[in-house]
Amino acid sequence: MLKRVLIANRGEIALRIIRACRDLGIETVCVYSKADAAAPYLKFADATVCIGNPPATESYLDISRIIAAAEITGADAIHPGYGFLAENSHFAEVCRDCKIEFIGPSPEAMALLGDKVSCKKMARKARVPTFPGSDDAIEDPEEAAKVAEKIGYPVIVKAAAGGGGRGMRIVKSRDDLESAIDSAAQEAAAAFGNGAVYIEKFLEAARHVEVQVLGDKHGNAIHLYERDCSIQRRHQKLIEEAPAPVVDPKKRDDVCKSAAKLIKNAEYAGAATVEFLLDDQQNFYMLEVNTRVQVEHPVTEMITGVDIVKQQLLIAAGEELAYRQRDIKPRGHAFECRINAEDPARNFAPSPGPVDVFEAPGGLGVRMDTHCVPGYRVPSNYDSMIGKLIVHAETREDAMMRMHRALSELRIEPIKTTASLQMELMKNESFMQGGVDIHFLERLLASE
Repeated sequence: MLKRVLIANRGEIALRIIRACRDLGIETVCVYSKADAAAPYLKFADATVCIGNPPATESYLDISRIIAAAEITGADAIHPGYGFLAENSHFAEVCRDCKIEFIGPSPEAMALLGDKVSCKKMARKARVPTFPGSDDAIEDPEEAAKVAEKIGYPVIVKAAAGGGGRGMRIVKSRDDLESAIDSAAQEAAAAFGNGAVYIEKFLEAARHVEVQVLGDKHGNAIHLYERDCSIQRRHQKLIEEAPAPVVDPKKRDDVCKSAAKLIKNAEYAGAATVEFLLDDQQNFYMLEVNTRVQVEHPVTEMITGVDIVKQQLLIAAGEELAYRQRDIKPRGHAFECRINAEDPARNFAPSPGPVDVFEAPGGLGVRMDTHCVPGYRVPSNYDSMIGKLIVHAETREDAMMRMHRALSELRIEPIKTTASLQMELMKNESFMQGGVDIHFLERLLASE
């Protein structure tokens, strides 16, 4: 078993990892930037180390400082959480070279699945449904035009590395293709250090459905079924649920099995998510693989009873998965609302600052994952998410009612949050019926 884990992250995921480590008797080290010096979760760690100034490039993205913190505190493993360095194969390689266990996949598996072009090739071999499009990165405009004509417009130009909506351009005609490729490549190079892009068919109306998977170092891989993440704005998710509503059981079973097979074939050890788009005929098309724990992992934990972060730690320690596929029997329905420090009434303007009032909801089937407490100051340097509100109930309808009630109890003042919008969505007729796609929220906001 691991003895001391350094957490190379901040906020609610840092606290989540601390708790999982404590459940296993593992000591923790929390690194922090000067912006997070007063963060309340730091008191729960066995040791803390300041690694730099508020900008992430001078702290949470500085590999040398994180490795130095691990060495001086005697950490034998590093958990990257999500974001920052979580999907950086070079960081995973540095950890290995320094004899520090990286709690995640090997650098080779991460590079293989993290690059969308190589991932797509491997997915086809595993018979995972993929989008029609280019087989390799696109460099020649004429080649790009041939691919686009073959699959039909609209198409989408996407960065081979990274995500979060960066390095992506929707193209509706040949006239716009070359400029879209150039701008997407430039943005991708600036954001990820890799300007490679490729082309896929673009679905005008699709749902975002993803499959949670776990693999160990002994060649075992299982899936924990799927989540629906279609309520999003500018590619950033706001509400997630599990299981995905109105999905054909046979197609659900097939796509979940294919996701587990892809992870197994990649010799992947750790938690991963295989993301898909689902069209109106319920055809699945793989988007990408996230080689880390997802923000929305709690909704899967609520319906399966599997502690995903604990499993990450056990897998990194070399243990075999304690579950076989037949052991995973989902129960009920769960929702997660990402509570962001943003003002929906002002085009989601950031709302950093002091939190004078913080009251979390409670009751049966309600979980709040947050690092926020009264007196906490939300910094302006990082992602705006300050917590995740998760509920579970026997049916989707009951879970929606429970989430609406929980959101109505949540008080975070005086900053603005997304909770008011999420509360409205829980009573939206289309959302209640499960008839939404990834552009639903943007259309709804534009009509108001």
